[in-house]
Amino acid sequence: MEKYGLIGYPLGHSFSKNYFNEKFENEGIDAEYINFEIPSIEGLKEVLASNPEIKGLNVTIPYKQQVIPFLNSMTEEAEAIGAVNVIKVSRKGNTPILRGYNSDVVGFTRSIEPLLEPCHKKALILGTGGASKAVDYGLRKLGLETKFVSRSKKDGAFTYGEITSAVIKEYNVIVNCTPVGMYPHTEDCPILPYAAMDTHTLLYDLIYNPDETMFLLKGREHGAITKNGLEMLLLQAFASWEFWHE
Repeated sequence: MEKYGLIGYPLGHSFSKNYFNEKFENEGIDAEYINFEIPSIEGLKEVLASNPEIKGLNVTIPYKQQVIPFLNSMTEEAEAIGAVNVIKVSRKGNTPILRGYNSDVVGFTRSIEPLLEPCHKKALILGTGGASKAVDYGLRKLGLETKFVSRSKKDGAFTYGEITSAVIKEYNVIVNCTPVGMYPHTEDCPILPYAAMDTHTLLYDLIYNPDETMFLLKGREHGAITKNGLEMLLLQAFASWEFWHE
C-alpha cells in the first residue's frame, strides 16, 4: 500500500487527510494518507525512515521554508517563491530522493483570477510566512503590484499602523495569509480601516474555517467582494496529486 501524508505542527483537524482518504476509497486506490505531527523539522528523517512506502507529502505551518534544506531538488517556481508545500518522494535503494513543489500558488491564482477587475492593480498581503510568499508570486504573475503588511517593521513592508484609508483605496486587493480569525478565534480580525472599503475592494482570506471570517464580514458590510480559502485548498490538493504522479 502506498502512503502519503502531511507534515506540520500542530496539525489539529486536517482537511488533507479526510480529502485524500475519501479520494482513495471512492476511486479504489490502494493508498493511505497520514498526519505526521512533528515538533521539529528534523523529525522528517524519522518519518521517511519509518515509512518506506511514502510517495508524497504535503507540508504546512511552520515547515514550508524550513523543509527546503532537506530537499534534493525543487521546481523553478518553488525556488522563486522560497516555500514548498508538496514533496514528491522517490527512492534510490534505501535513500529517499525529495523534490519540492508549490501548489499554493496554483490554487491561489486559479481561484482569485476570475474576481479580478481592471481597477485591481495593487494588493496588500497580510503576513510574511510561507503561504504569503506563494500569494505574492501569484499576484505578481497576474500583473498586480504587491506590498506585504507585517506586525513588526520590515524593509519594504507596511506595518498595520501605517494602513490608512488612502492606502486601502490604492491597494484595493487585500489577501489575509495570517491565522487571525481562524476557528476558534472567530471574533478576531486584522486591524484595518474597514470603513474605507467599497465595491472596488476585493478581500481574499486563506482561512476557510469559519466560512466567513470577521475580516470578510467587515469588508462585505462596506460593499467589498469577498472569498475564503476553500476553493484554493481544493485546487492545491488536486495539484499535489498531479505533482506526485508526474
